[in-house]
Amino acid sequence: MWTPVGRGRGHGRALTVWASAAAHRGLLEPRRSPSRRAAATSRTLDRLYSSADRKEKIDMSRFSVENIRNFSIIAHVDHGKSTLADRLLELTGTIDKTKDNKQVLDKLQVERERGITVKAQTASLFYNCEGKQYLLNLIDTPGHVDFSYEVSRSLSACQGVLLVVDANEIDLKNADPARVEKQIEKVFDIPSDECIKISAKLGTNIERVLQAVIERIPPPKVHRKNPLKALVFDSTFDQYRGVIANVALFDGVVSKGDKIMSAHTKKTYEVNEVGVLNPNEQPTHKLYAGQVGYLIAGMKDVTEAQIGDTLYLHKQPVEPLPGFKSAKPMVFAGMYPIDQSEYNNLKSAVEKLTINDSSVTVHRDSSLALGAGWRLGFLGLLHMEVFNQRLEQEYNASVILTTPTVPYKAVLSSAKLIKEYREKEITIINPAQFPDKSKVTEYLEPVILGTIITPDEYTGKVMMLCQARRAVQKNMMYIDQNRVMLKYLFPLNEIVVDFYDSLKSLSSGYASFDYEDAGYQTAELVKMDILLNGNLVEELVTIVHKDKAHSVGKAICERLKDSLPRQLFEIAIQAAIGSKIIARETVKAYRKNVLAKCYGGDITRKMKLLKRQAEGKKKLRKIGNIEVPKDAFIKVLRTQPDK
Repeated sequence: MWTPVGRGRGHGRALTVWASAAAHRGLLEPRRSPSRRAAATSRTLDRLYSSADRKEKIDMSRFSVENIRNFSIIAHVDHGKSTLADRLLELTGTIDKTKDNKQVLDKLQVERERGITVKAQTASLFYNCEGKQYLLNLIDTPGHVDFSYEVSRSLSACQGVLLVVDANEIDLKNADPARVEKQIEKVFDIPSDECIKISAKLGTNIERVLQAVIERIPPPKVHRKNPLKALVFDSTFDQYRGVIANVALFDGVVSKGDKIMSAHTKKTYEVNEVGVLNPNEQPTHKLYAGQVGYLIAGMKDVTEAQIGDTLYLHKQPVEPLPGFKSAKPMVFAGMYPIDQSEYNNLKSAVEKLTINDSSVTVHRDSSLALGAGWRLGFLGLLHMEVFNQRLEQEYNASVILTTPTVPYKAVLSSAKLIKEYREKEITIINPAQFPDKSKVTEYLEPVILGTIITPDEYTGKVMMLCQARRAVQKNMMYIDQNRVMLKYLFPLNEIVVDFYDSLKSLSSGYASFDYEDAGYQTAELVKMDILLNGNLVEELVTIVHKDKAHSVGKAICERLKDSLPRQLFEIAIQAAIGSKIIARETVKAYRKNVLAKCYGGDITRKMKLLKRQAEGKKKLRKIGNIEVPKDAFIKVLRTQPDK
């Protein structure tokens, strides 16, 4: 089911599109209107137009503001955004229609491997409707909540969106479009007669989507006679050309050779190239207000490409655009090179990748066992995994990622501490820096408001799972006779690692989960240390809720026992809260049979040998240095903790 929704009153129009199994099988025949017949007739002209313009620079001045539409595709993960984008590209002749056209706008290897959209991609479509040539700027956005920052940036360049809601897996017989229509009306308050039934897989009714985009989404409100005002809403890095900035022009015109300034850095650049994405880079003579395209101006330093920056002509300053609210990291993890000799190469790779993904925060960090590294902040666990995978695939960089943690807060108790930290409430992103209970009045943990939609037969299991994760139920509503929507207040650290997998497993894959930030709440938190023969291992320090300290500590000790190599002396692995040991495992020592050559004789001789061996092992245990190998750290840190 597909539904484009405007950004609010006065900012765009609502557009609803939905796909059903019947539409997929061709049972719902589209009604042809004169406008649709005209669109079908002009399809060949579209292809000729676009294919001819690819060979030479496109004259963008032929597209008046009234004939421009800027829109995004928004939906939950696995609802068919990329498939719809493929059909729109084919219909407008932007790409040739072949069987290989799958995820055309998903250009990253990680996107194709995982089957998800990670990076928002832009494509300019040329479409002839009722004798008028329209420029439709499409932005395909990610669907997972971890990449919501990509979506928010894309919306800044749009006047409307296509909200895609899947009636069901369209290849299945149990699809029920009528039931989903009622859900749409009940949940979103969108009239069912505004919906457009389509099948993106087969291309059924895709033309009606473009018709609705033109009819319902307004053109941008811009002024081409005003000085240049361009918003940088995305960017990529090319090792030969530097930063390629994706821009939306709100006022004025920009062309090759223009001298532009950055409102953020106050630096001046000369424009080397401008163009549109079709969907690959297509140079043009100029870009005009209302249009979306790319701009290359010799930005070489990663700090010069600030997402949300405003570009304007040299000596023609303008009021900067609002830009974007900084992304709020929800998950933190340490990142270290496997070999310290690769530190500089990894540093360069992280800097370049953060241009592509400005929602990642980077702080320098160091570890006695793992060396120099960084503390990175991500929007979620999938975001962290994708970032790591992109480092490996795009920059051939192998790293060690520590167990993810969430940002806790502590309210300091004394005026001396407040003066030292320069604030009463401090944020802790590294567990090793967690302050002692004697220094604070209370600890705070981040919470999120989670929304779960599940078939009613799984409601009991889902509720038990939520209760086990310390969640508090806020609401429960039946969307229809078969589906339930549950709202819970979750501690973030309870859902950040494996909650989604557990939810999918117990609901046979039918339950969906989404969440939003809900601030902080008071919690009984403790810092849990991991000791090896009494020596603290700083890299394994973790913050846990008091009620779950024993189970988490036991799990870490068991994994360390399986990972540490045996020594000539016994190794005690302990989880401790302060001076109290809450869990213990032991790695047995290698044992030499000192009695092997004792053939007979008095028992006191054997006892003397055993006593001497025991004293030697006791002494060795005191002076023996336990070095935790890096592969043991990797095994422990990369293993998801049991809840």
